[in-house]
Parts: sequence; structure tokens; C-alpha cells
Amino acid sequence: MQSVTPATDLGRRDRTLRLTFVCAVVSLVAVFAAVGSTIPLFNIYRAEDGFTNAGISLTVVAYSAATLSTLLVLGRLSNHVGRRPTAIASLGLVVVGCLLLLNVHAIGVLIAGRLLMGLGAGLGSSSLTAYIVDAAPARPAWLASVASSQTVMLGLAVGAIASGALVQFGPWPRDLIYLVVVGLLLLSGVLIAISSETVTPTPGAWRSLRPSARVPARVRHLLPVAAAVFLATWATGAFYQAFVPALVKDQLHTDSSLVLGLVFAAYMAPSALGAPLGGRFTPAAAQRLGMFGFLAGMIGIITAIATGTLALFIAATIVAGASQGIAISAATRGLLHDGTVADRAPIFSAIYLLSYSGATIPALIAGRLSSTFSLPQLAFGYGGLALVATLLTVIAAHNPHTETTYPADPPTR
Repeated sequence: MQSVTPATDLGRRDRTLRLTFVCAVVSLVAVFAAVGSTIPLFNIYRAEDGFTNAGISLTVVAYSAATLSTLLVLGRLSNHVGRRPTAIASLGLVVVGCLLLLNVHAIGVLIAGRLLMGLGAGLGSSSLTAYIVDAAPARPAWLASVASSQTVMLGLAVGAIASGALVQFGPWPRDLIYLVVVGLLLLSGVLIAISSETVTPTPGAWRSLRPSARVPARVRHLLPVAAAVFLATWATGAFYQAFVPALVKDQLHTDSSLVLGLVFAAYMAPSALGAPLGGRFTPAAAQRLGMFGFLAGMIGIITAIATGTLALFIAATIVAGASQGIAISAATRGLLHDGTVADRAPIFSAIYLLSYSGATIPALIAGRLSSTFSLPQLAFGYGGLALVATLLTVIAAHNPHTETTYPADPPTR
């Protein structure tokens, strides 16, 4: 009997962690479905409320800047107060942002709603992704890095497709998607509330609010290439948010909100499908493979924009999306190598700081230049960024060290 009881307890704990893993994944999908839900509405805001491309770009910058700020200040908070309370707080912030967007007729309201979403997404990016890794099953080995890095892309795709369908075919085209997303977020809050906590609360929550992001010394040599991967791929994602709504209408000649949602999802969804392929290779090889494919996709995207070919645009978007999934998950896998529970939230804060920097800075520059340069010219600039990132990856990608001993990280205060 004594030999059976520990095994029973272990089995029960495994089932509880699997349930927690699923709840954390669903919640992160909900957060980023809310973020993606605004994309198909941008053309409606442009047509009915007179919003400009520069104004829409500013909403993307506001969202990304809010996410960056939250990651800097609150990125380590879940290590001290627990994953559950920070996850619930992130869901609550996104709910408030969605409710604010139920009455968008001025660019300031859209910016405010997206800013609140950014605060919630920033808090969720560190706490929920760390929660996913904490509770992920040990097998398959790639599941933790793929789920933590690609659930965001899946959520954005789900939100964009659902929004496009409801805007085109449902009642209350400006409001219904936000009500649906609020319901999903509230359900996610309940799921998190009944999930098990994976972190023991510890003192130091106030000290953790000092802006900080770090990766352990043993994987710092991977950071330059990982940064190039995150910056280039997330910059393109921000381009799809800010400029593809106008591009689909003006260059590819369709007003369909569903087509717009599908085009955006064609970049995000294949990322989650391509990511497990990277698990068959070493992190360095997967990053090289992924960035080669990403660059090929970007070349196809630029060609499709220049020729006005919607089918080529969607096909090239799928290639770029699947390839970025391979590269992003491989970079994440390398940075998480041999990490402890306490390492996870700071590592994800660093990952998302780089990612949202890639989304924010090029979008801010492109928004300023949108009155001077055409959308095809702006797309060419993003292609140049993809080329530089691919070259750096090919030259400098490395695998995590498995035998080298590093000095301890300096203490944080």
C-alpha cells in the first residue's frame, strides 16, 4: 500500500498540471484573440470615422508601448505573488479595453482601448507564458517552447478570423466581436481561478517592480540572433496590423472583412503549425531554416503587392508565417535551455521586450513615413529588415552550451 500511494499522488498531480496547462493556453489564446479582433474593424473605422493610416499605425504603437512598459515593470511580479493572480489581472485589463472599444468614434478612444489591451497583454505575456511552461507535460520535449511562443500567434489568428466573419455576416458589426471576446475572457478567468498555482509566493514583490529584464548567463550568447529573429518577425506582424487592412482594400482590391481577417490569420496561424517542425532540428539549424523561409515569404509578399495578386499574397503570407513559427520557437527553446522556474518569467519578459520593440519601433517609423511613401515602398523596407535578420542568423546562430559552466548571474535587488 505504501508503494501505491505515492504513485497515486503523482498521477493526480500530473492530471492537475495538465488541466492547468490547458487553462493557461486557453487564457493566453483569449487575451490575444481580443488583440487580433480589432484588425478587421480598422477599415470600418477608416471608412466611417475618417481614421488615417497614420492614426491606425499610432494605435499599434500605443498597444506595443503599453506592453513594453508592463513587461519592464511587472515582468517578474508573478514570481513573487503567483501566476494565478497576475494572470487574472491581465484578463481583467483586456476586458476593460474591449468594453471601451464598444464605442469607438474617435481615434483617442481606439488608442485608449488598445493601450489597455497592451497592459493586459504585457502582463499575460510574462505570467501566462511562464504558467504554460510551469505546467507543460515533459513529453514531447518541444511542447513547452512551442506552446509558450506560438499560443500568442494562434490567439491573434483566432481573433482576426472570428472578427472578420462577425463583422461581415453578423449583427452589430462594430460591437459583437468585443462582446464575444469579453465572454471568452471571463470564462478564462474562471478557468484560471480553478487551476493550481505553480509558484510559491515569496517576498520581494515591490522590489521586482524595478524595471528589469534578463536572461541567464549560460544562454546570453544566443541573445543577438534571437533578438534578430524576434525583431524581424514581430515587425512584420505589426505591419500586418497597421497597414495590411488598407493594403488589402487599396492594392489587392477587396472590401471583405472576412478576407482581411483571413489574410491576417494567414500570417499568424501557420506560425503555430510550423513551430513543431523546428523541434526536429537543433535550435541553431531551426533558426536558420526558419529565417530562410521567412525571407522567401517576404520576397513573395513584396512581389504580390507590386503586382496586385491576392492569391500570391496569401500563399507568401502562409510561407512567412510558418517559417517564423520555426524560427521563433527555436529561439525560445534555446533561451529556455536548462532554465529554472524562477528564470522563466524574466526570460519571457526579455523575449517579449525584444518582440514588442520590433513591433513598436518600425511601426512608429513607418507611420511617420506613410504620408510620404506608398504602402508597397513601406513593405519593401520591412523586406530589407528581414534580409538583415536572416543574414545575421545564418552567420551567428549557435546552440545552447550543455557542458560549459558559467558564473552565477549577479544578484538582483
